[in-house]
Amino acid sequence: MLGDIEENRVFRSKKELMTCLSIMSMRKKFQYKVFKSNTSFIVVRCVHPSCSWRVRANKLIESEYWMVTKHVNKHTCPTDFKTTRRRQATSWVVGECIKRRFINPGRVFRPRDVMDDMKQRYGVELSYSVAWRGRECAYENLRLGTPEQSYNLLPGYLHMLMQTNPGSVVNLEVTDGNKFQYLFIAFAASIQGFSYCRPVISIDATHLKGKYRGVLFTAVCHDANQQIFPLAIGVGDSENDAAWTWFLKRVKDVFGENPALVIVSDRHRSIRSAVEEAFPRAFHGICIYHLLNNLKTKFKSKNKELEQHYIAAAKAYNLQEFHVLFYTLCSAVPGAKEYLESVGLDSWTRSHAPCRRYNIMTTNISESFNAVLVKVRELPITTFVNEVRLLCQRWFQQRRTKANGCSSRMSTDVENKLEQRRDRAQTMDVICADQYTFDVVDGDRNYCVDMALWTCTCRKFQLDQLPCDHVLAVVRKTQYDPYDLCSLYYTREFWCETYRGVIQPIPHISSWVVPPPISTFQLNPPDVRTVAGRRRKRRLPSMGEELTTPKCSRCKGKGHNRATCQNPIALRQSEPGPSLVSPIAGASSATELGHQTYPSPSMPPPVAAATAPPDVGHPTDPSPTMPSPIAAATAGPHFGQTLADS
Repeated sequence: MLGDIEENRVFRSKKELMTCLSIMSMRKKFQYKVFKSNTSFIVVRCVHPSCSWRVRANKLIESEYWMVTKHVNKHTCPTDFKTTRRRQATSWVVGECIKRRFINPGRVFRPRDVMDDMKQRYGVELSYSVAWRGRECAYENLRLGTPEQSYNLLPGYLHMLMQTNPGSVVNLEVTDGNKFQYLFIAFAASIQGFSYCRPVISIDATHLKGKYRGVLFTAVCHDANQQIFPLAIGVGDSENDAAWTWFLKRVKDVFGENPALVIVSDRHRSIRSAVEEAFPRAFHGICIYHLLNNLKTKFKSKNKELEQHYIAAAKAYNLQEFHVLFYTLCSAVPGAKEYLESVGLDSWTRSHAPCRRYNIMTTNISESFNAVLVKVRELPITTFVNEVRLLCQRWFQQRRTKANGCSSRMSTDVENKLEQRRDRAQTMDVICADQYTFDVVDGDRNYCVDMALWTCTCRKFQLDQLPCDHVLAVVRKTQYDPYDLCSLYYTREFWCETYRGVIQPIPHISSWVVPPPISTFQLNPPDVRTVAGRRRKRRLPSMGEELTTPKCSRCKGKGHNRATCQNPIALRQSEPGPSLVSPIAGASSATELGHQTYPSPSMPPPVAAATAPPDVGHPTDPSPTMPSPIAAATAGPHFGQTLADS
């Protein structure tokens, strides 16, 4: 155990020896003081003058190791000399004791939790300031030092990343004085896998929440199973024209440009100008939900029908359906027609888009990727990059296993979607016109399917590259294989090839081998203006965005989550009812227990009220039941092959 001292035990450093002594003193509830100490030996004694307990350790010759040479493991100090406060419970010792609690970056462990943990494990009472400083020391131990040291380690980390993952692309830009400016990372496995994904890239940016702030740029796409496939990340100073242009040019250099490529983003001005400069041949689509928020803000409308008509019009496949929905929308909101047309119908509607957007009409995959990193974005730069690598490494391994275990010709998600469409196709009538042309009757409407051109008048077949309900109704009547009508991007083969690459781990910093030009490079953090007070961690809502209030899964209350819940929970839960009456209520003229009222002459004693069952309450009262007193006390690639276009 770390807290045990015995003769001839060897420690890797003097700090490890002192940590072991401090933890042992807290566990065995005594205090010691350093009697003599220099670079070659150390002697510690119990603080009581008459106690015989002592430890002597010497440094080994030509080594950084220390060995315990003498240990008198007997205390002769009086028992009442022990106190709950320990002089050895310093901030750095507390940090060593609790650092394992912070292995998960999303772990919420407040200074008050540190105080409670040290009290329960070692019987030590800490002040709030010592607990806070101890938590910061634990952060530094697990996060490769301070934020400033993290920037200095970044060049060496990037060198090891390229050594362990050959083919990865890393770009680091610095300003005068070797100050950090931009960072771009694309793993070799992502570069190889993009060739087997649909050529639709979603880009977004979100703020970093560390000491030196900054902005995280992300580029992601969908794999064959409709899951997030990370392509590249970037870090810059802010979301401006220069930063976005630099990031997108790096994306183009790595993943190339294709006439079928689609870039989906929000309506940020810097993104629009950067896409025009970096991807002049690509189509730039707008996230329909960001445009919806802008629409509601401009016309100050919270009409649910406005949202429904807008979403339906944006997702419509054919022009006839779009015009009906768009007319209804414009009739309900005067001025919406001019506003949406000025944005450009082709940028936010599926029916007018010159390229296939497939089913990617929003930047939800980018928002989801940013949400996964919400706690990681608080870490120093090198630790943050390593956590992103670990996330991608874990995703690739899990999805590679899932794809290799798939026994169908299509991915799991596509198989489920085709099965649902087959069920709907069972109710449709098919009328054959010739060998390739069919008329499909779906309720009160009919659709024309041309199997020679791979088209359907609903246009889902052409735009999604998946058989629609009407095509599957034709397949049911003919000998066509439905899997042959699906794009290769949805096949199991492409799914497996997407995750064939492996993101390799990076060894511990003590095992790094970095050449002198990189190891001697001093990277400094960027210049930022420090603002007084706590740094903001919650983002500002976008225009028109409706914020949701978090709900606790423990007490069902609002405004907090389970990790920060401090509300007592009753030992027994029953029907919702009002709180149990306290003994003080017995002094009033009438005491009400649930639905029964005791008049003043026959009022029960306070003991009866205090021992009543905690679930007594009015059966129709919606307020939650208050717990009893007892309960309260225990609380470079190509884009792959596609099928024939229409």
